[in-house]
Amino acid sequence: MKKILVLWIIIIFLLTVTLSFAADKDLEIRGQQLISMKPPFSLRLPLPLYLVYSFSQNHPEEGSLTRGYFFVQPQGKQVEDMLILQISDKTNPQAAPMTLPLIKPYTEKRSYVKEKIKKGELTGEVLIQLMAWNPDAPSLQPLMKKGISIPSYWALQGQFTFLYLGDHAVSIRYSKDVRSFGMKVSEEGKAWDKDAISSNEKKAVDAFKQVFTEMVHSFEVQSQ
Repeated sequence: MKKILVLWIIIIFLLTVTLSFAADKDLEIRGQQLISMKPPFSLRLPLPLYLVYSFSQNHPEEGSLTRGYFFVQPQGKQVEDMLILQISDKTNPQAAPMTLPLIKPYTEKRSYVKEKIKKGELTGEVLIQLMAWNPDAPSLQPLMKKGISIPSYWALQGQFTFLYLGDHAVSIRYSKDVRSFGMKVSEEGKAWDKDAISSNEKKAVDAFKQVFTEMVHSFEVQSQ
């Protein structure tokens, strides 16, 4: 127990340092409120999440810069909730407007929502699906190196993407361990197929739909 406590004290310290470094100009967290200064928007997170890793990558040939932020909510030593925010900024005024690739489900059988939405003057896309967390994925290795354990298990994922005036492309991916809803659910993928889903699996999907829909609806463009 003492070892776990010491581990999480170290992790919380790293979270605080990383958050202060990464969010001083472009991003801020106030409780469950995520506020972006570039582009200016805010949304309410389903629960407090902690920034554990961020990066930026320049693409001079495309005239853009990509910023990525990884947020988690652990349960014990394992991730239970994860949010990945990716923002691409146009850096060359002469470059073509930013574009967003169409979001596609891993499989249509376990895709529960796929629609276009309008938020004020912005148009975006929403996708809710079942996926499998892969702790061996290259994109998740920075989290693993910080002592964050990611289970190899089913998770429900919601994606929300939008373009901001052709100068910014934003992608938000929030995922949650299917076991975190407090119900016994199947480990068999076919039990999650949308044409046959029932019982606790359907309850978990419906609960996640509500949580993610509320997050998307909380999205607001901030005045500059």
